[in-house]
Amino acid sequence: MLTDANSSLYLKRRGKHKIFIGMAPGVGKTYKMLEEGQLLKQEGIDVVIGLLETHGRKETIQKSEGLEIIPPQLMLLSDLMFPEMDTDAIINRFPQLVLIDELAHTNIPGSLREKRYEDVEIILAAGIDVYSTMNVQHLESLNDLVARITGIVVRERLPDRILEAADEVVLVDITPETLQERLLEGKIYAPQKIQQSLDNFFQRRNLIALRELALREVADNVEGEALASIPTGQFCNIHERVLVCVSTYPNSVQLLRRGARLAGYMNAPMYVLFVADPQRFLSKAESLHVDTCEKLCKEFTGTFIRVNSNNIADAIAEVAEKYHITQIVIGESQRSRWEILFKGSLTQKLVRLLKNVDLHIIATEKTSSSKN
Repeated sequence: MLTDANSSLYLKRRGKHKIFIGMAPGVGKTYKMLEEGQLLKQEGIDVVIGLLETHGRKETIQKSEGLEIIPPQLMLLSDLMFPEMDTDAIINRFPQLVLIDELAHTNIPGSLREKRYEDVEIILAAGIDVYSTMNVQHLESLNDLVARITGIVVRERLPDRILEAADEVVLVDITPETLQERLLEGKIYAPQKIQQSLDNFFQRRNLIALRELALREVADNVEGEALASIPTGQFCNIHERVLVCVSTYPNSVQLLRRGARLAGYMNAPMYVLFVADPQRFLSKAESLHVDTCEKLCKEFTGTFIRVNSNNIADAIAEVAEKYHITQIVIGESQRSRWEILFKGSLTQKLVRLLKNVDLHIIATEKTSSSKN
């Protein structure tokens, strides 16, 4: 039962959640969590271990020394006893911070809650701060992708909302080569499992892909916080986003393909913009050309945007700001030198209007086709 003092704290605040995420077992998530817990204990914070999975790793065991451990409760399954986190004991102990390993863990049948992250939510609601660990492959939304990458279906999963709701997400990152070295040195699994792991989950190509997923998830989390917390106009892009500006010129198809390649290289979303002059009707051929661009955009899984404006540069700048564009692909000006001298080029106008955006000007043959 909660004491009166604990009950009053329960009403005052919800605990804060910090998640240490990595690309795979063995990157050092638990060690990093324990390291920060030890530092906070030295500063006078009441820190306890709610559940620790050392997997027999000596460095991890040593790093946990000196921290109070809340004894687990033993659950019976198939005539065997298994330790599970004692959520009620943690709440009754009421530390300032509890360290909980393997957030995606599935509890033994018969437990009050099915998943460990559900226990963590109860602890947070009680007003206790939580540090926890997880691997990126345990995210529900990535399950199919991870299966395609590794050939392994991850059974223990947690909803993306848990990561999204975290107050802080820390990426614990090492190179795939370093992780394989740790595996070979026996720092992750027992000797009899090393070669099997290298031949399967711990293949270099798998680790590279999983590392990229982990980096992207943390970047998404940071960017989401930035969007919600800083004033309009001061947003700093973390992800690349490509905008291809098409017109009624035939070279628009070429621009679109170049933009799609650029987006592919950067692993970035692609947007395609057509600015229509409200004072000018398109011919049938021009309309069909724009439709072709839209269909090609969809084939490249891009987003097609059509706006009406008699100021192309302003329209591009507005779309770039709205979608946080970092790369813009435009065609070489079709205007004569005299027109550029007196009216200025689109490129010159965009340079004045945009900040922190790269412009890619694609050279094409001049054409006599009507323009937009």
